[in-house]
Amino acid sequence: MGQAYSAGLTVTESIVLRKERILPLKGKVLVKKGDEVKAETVVAETLLPGKVVPFNLANKLGVTPGQLTNFIKIEAGQQITTHTVLAETKGLFGLGLFKNEVHSPVEGEVESISSVTGQVLLREPRIPVQVKAFMDGIVTDVIEDEGVVIENKSAYIQGIFGIGGETIGEIKVLAKSPEAEIEASAVDASCSGKIIVTGSFVNFAVIEAARHHGVKAIITGGIDDRDIKKLLGHDIGVAITGHENIGLTIVVTEGFGKITMARKTFDLLKKFEGKKTSIHGRTQIRAGVIRPEIIIPQAFDAAELVVKEASLPILEPGTLIRVIRQPNFGKIAKVISLPEELTKVESETLVRVLEAQFEDGTRMILPRANVEVIET
Repeated sequence: MGQAYSAGLTVTESIVLRKERILPLKGKVLVKKGDEVKAETVVAETLLPGKVVPFNLANKLGVTPGQLTNFIKIEAGQQITTHTVLAETKGLFGLGLFKNEVHSPVEGEVESISSVTGQVLLREPRIPVQVKAFMDGIVTDVIEDEGVVIENKSAYIQGIFGIGGETIGEIKVLAKSPEAEIEASAVDASCSGKIIVTGSFVNFAVIEAARHHGVKAIITGGIDDRDIKKLLGHDIGVAITGHENIGLTIVVTEGFGKITMARKTFDLLKKFEGKKTSIHGRTQIRAGVIRPEIIIPQAFDAAELVVKEASLPILEPGTLIRVIRQPNFGKIAKVISLPEELTKVESETLVRVLEAQFEDGTRMILPRANVEVIET
């Protein structure tokens, strides 16, 4: 067989990217088709509904639910503050003696009033939400009331795993080589606002130093899952990551443990040192795979923005791959051949295999299911 399909990730110096930037609810789009935008540009905004607060007004006023309508001072949809009187009694003999009035416990608006239960539903103020472009580019499409599509030409790296949300900064390579590991002392005030590259591993002390000095993000070959638990205060679940509020973003390019960063990835980051970069740590392993992304915008002409149709990564002689199973987990190799016949492996099952050559020149037969393609 000359080629086969496999899972893969992308590491490339030049790619046309298309990103949808969509609001969680319908709102207002602030840019138009053809506009050039920066990563920091707010492209759409909306207001999320505030929290609903049930409030037993009849009970607070000391009347029955059926009597509440005689004393109510508000109506549905009305804006309120903590000074707003929701209801009040006239007092003894109508003279104001022992008069009782109830103020709103929150600011916001009146959602509804029930004369059956005596409750009012109060809604706290709406929460403004803004969606930024996240990457420099051109608005190529506007989705009315929802968001936009932005395209650009970038150097692009997908990671294996990440935590932390979207952020923007300049790349600063601290590691001297892809197999090197930095000390916490290497992170200083000059790293503030930067995206630092730490080589094969990042330990907890380095992460803490990065947070202390205002580092925007860390790019590393490997990380210890115990350090992640220490950082988050809990084990990593199976749900999507990327919403953690830890003060920075971390993108792991190779896997867990001390794993040499792929030479192509390291060289690419070194080449674009000092360049503005967009990065996020969102990761989802299950269906609908989401990978962390490192996006380094480049100058381009609009005519260059032709996005290729998505296709499955292809295994063929010469393809660069990463091993995703032990004992060679994380190692980079090149496909030498793809034997057609099924081969019996240690588990006694018959599987399709490939012959791979590692960076040190050694060759090995590997099950195809144990590798992923590094798209370039």
